This record gives sequence, structure tokens and C-alpha cells, in this order.
Amino acid sequence: MPPDFLGSVPGPPPQRGVGVIAPFDLALDRELWRWTPAEVSLYLTRTAFVPVPVTVEQANLVSDEAAVHGATRDLLTPEPEVVAYACTSGSFVNGATGERTLVEVMRQAGAPAAVTASGALVQALQLLGIGRIAVATPYVAAVTDRLGDFLDEYGIEVVASMGLGLLGQIWKVDYRQVVEIVRSADRPEAEAMFISCTNLPTYDIIGPLEQELGKPVLTANQVTVWAALRAMGLQAVAPEQRLMQAVDVPAA
Repeated sequence: MPPDFLGSVPGPPPQRGVGVIAPFDLALDRELWRWTPAEVSLYLTRTAFVPVPVTVEQANLVSDEAAVHGATRDLLTPEPEVVAYACTSGSFVNGATGERTLVEVMRQAGAPAAVTASGALVQALQLLGIGRIAVATPYVAAVTDRLGDFLDEYGIEVVASMGLGLLGQIWKVDYRQVVEIVRSADRPEAEAMFISCTNLPTYDIIGPLEQELGKPVLTANQVTVWAALRAMGLQAVAPEQRLMQAVDVPAA
């Protein structure tokens, strides 16, 4: 090794950043990274712990405007190009108005651009031209119903839904269980399947499920990362997934 080798090493390549506000119980950070290209870094922060189960009450607590504003501020020092609120229930629990408010809160806190998991789902469905979906969730019925109400505001019909009724530790659900609820929820009239919750693992089964069902399969983590990267003019890393194949990435 030449004596001046270390002095000539230029360092790691420049990174473009995505700030991610995750719910306090997120355990799938690694899954988010799997959609992320090499030139992008994810800067994650979490909402404050709340001692309640996964219910409508928890969704309201983790989407508190002051908390989201503070979390956004916590992410700004490394200069992300976009901030993503990566909690599905927290972004749909108060309907379309609540989701738009979260985006505005993040923008007011200094985010150059902002997306939410539920807003990203709407973006994906609209760009794919899909108006009827089936939904698989890990939630109790009251939370799943709020998702249907949210989508209805955009003219998107939930033709069937299936939930696991879990009140916690959603990240422990395995692929087999996810496949089972997807198969149970699917209907011929559904133009796509949506798997809700950023704490539900899905990356490896999206492509196979799309082949089996013959329709797009969208998931919470997938659409969140896709929408954040799309705002930057970039493509997510998952060429076999229909969302990435069907939608052109706009210029940033």
C-alpha cells in the first residue's frame, strides 16, 4: 500500500437524505432500507412512547401535531430533501383533513417536502388508476374501519377487509400470516390489494402475491418509501413490484 494511500481516499459518496418519523413501536427499520437506493440515507426518529394498545386512541396519540412538528425539527440538521411520516393508522385516523394537516405541520416545521403513509397510498392508487381495493391489516376492526372511511373520501372503495385484531407486537407477525390474511381479504372485484401498517413485514412477498392474485399489491412501507423517493425524482429498489413498473418517476 502506498504511503499516501489514506490521504488520497476521497471518502464515502455524497448521500441524499429522507427523514422518517416512525411510531415508537416500529421494529422494521431494515425493511424501509430495502427499498432505498445506495445514494439515499434514511434519517429515522420515533414518536414518544404512549402506554396504550394499538387502537384508535394510540393512532391519535402518535399523530399529535405538536409531536410531529417536534419530530420533524429533530430530523432537519442533516438536511433531508423530504420527511415521511411512516405510520399508516396515525395518518388516516382523522380522515383526509387529518392527513393533510400532518403534511402541513411537517412543512411548517421546516421539511422541504413531506409525505405520509396514507397519503402515499392515495398517490399510488390514483396514479395506477385504481378505484376499488381489498385491504389486509393487523388492526382491530375500529382501526380498519377508519382506513375505509379515509379512502372513501378519495372515492376509493374498500370492497373487503380482513384484520388480525392485534393490540400490540405487530412486527412479530410472519410472512405466512400476512399471506393468509391477504388471501382471505382478496375479492375478484378488487383491482388491487393494500396491506396496511408500517410494522407489518411485506417486502419479499409483494412480487409473489402479485403473481398469485394477478393484481398490484401495495403495502404501507412500500408506498411510503416510494412516495418519498418520488418526491426526490428517484425510484425505489424493487423492480419486480408493479408499483415501480407502472408509474413514471417525475423530475424532482
